[in-house]
Amino acid sequence: MNAQPATPAEPSAPAPKHYVQAGPIARRFNVLVGRMARHGISLGGAAELSVRGRTSGQLQRIPVNPLEHGGARYLVSARGHSQWVRNMRAAGGGELRVGRRVRTFTAVELPDAEKADLLRVYLERWGWEVNAFFKGVTAKSSEAELLAAAPDHPVFRITLSD
Repeated sequence: MNAQPATPAEPSAPAPKHYVQAGPIARRFNVLVGRMARHGISLGGAAELSVRGRTSGQLQRIPVNPLEHGGARYLVSARGHSQWVRNMRAAGGGELRVGRRVRTFTAVELPDAEKADLLRVYLERWGWEVNAFFKGVTAKSSEAELLAAAPDHPVFRITLSD
């Protein structure tokens, strides 16, 4: 009998982080919204985010919905832990563009405990566009439901440099 030596149990891998990848239609829509913002047409307050890629070093561009609340500005990732989020964590800032106006900013990611009110305000404003990415959580959800959704949706407080 070939007995195999006992091996210690391998630690389980961390649970994958929430991310809803854009399908072909959403990608085309994002390209359109980004081009519109680049040419000065802001659809519902959208802007084009440019953030330096953490491995390529190249500027990556994507349309985002900047949120102003309580005198501060924020970027919320409705789709979760996306590439722009990972790049923002590495770069610590980026640029927002609408037309010729380019605003450079620094960014600080918020802890989950600080996100509930911001997620509610974000969903009140853009829920029509992003509710599908929040697994049933809406602007009318309870504080506990918003806090439960918080780990899936990174939020950055941004400070404009100009």
